[in-house]
Amino acid sequence: MIPGGPRNPREMAQMMRRLGMSSEAIPDVEEVVVRTRTKEHVFQKPEVTILTVQGVRSYQVVGTPTVRPRSADAPTAAPAAEVPSAPPSRGPPEDDIRLVMEQANVPREEAVEALLQAKGEPAEAIMKILTRDR
Repeated sequence: MIPGGPRNPREMAQMMRRLGMSSEAIPDVEEVVVRTRTKEHVFQKPEVTILTVQGVRSYQVVGTPTVRPRSADAPTAAPAAEVPSAPPSRGPPEDDIRLVMEQANVPREEAVEALLQAKGEPAEAIMKILTRDR
C-alpha cells in the first residue's frame, strides 16, 4: 500500500526517481530455481523484475513454484564459514535510519518512527514521510 492514496503511473515513476529507485523487467525468463538444504522451489516462466534502490539491487520473482525435494546427486555449495551471531538488535539498522534521514530530510527520531511503522522497509518509510500532509 502506498501512503497518501492511489497515484498514477507517471507520479509513481517521478517519486521513484526522486528516491533513487529504478525498476527493470527481465524479459524471456525461462526458469528460476531457489534451493534450500532440503527442497527446490522451481518457477517456470516467472516474471522477474530488478528493483534498484540507492545502488542495491533486489530481484522480485512472480509466479507459482513447483516445490520438490532436493536430489541426493544435486551439486551443493561448500558450507559457509560460521559467522558469530550478533546480539538481537533493538530497532531498525543504523544504515536504514541514516538513509531515511538523508532522503526525507528528517531528524533521527522521525526516521526511526517511520521505519517502525513501515516494518523496517526504508523505501516505504521514505515514501510515507514524503507523501504525508504537512
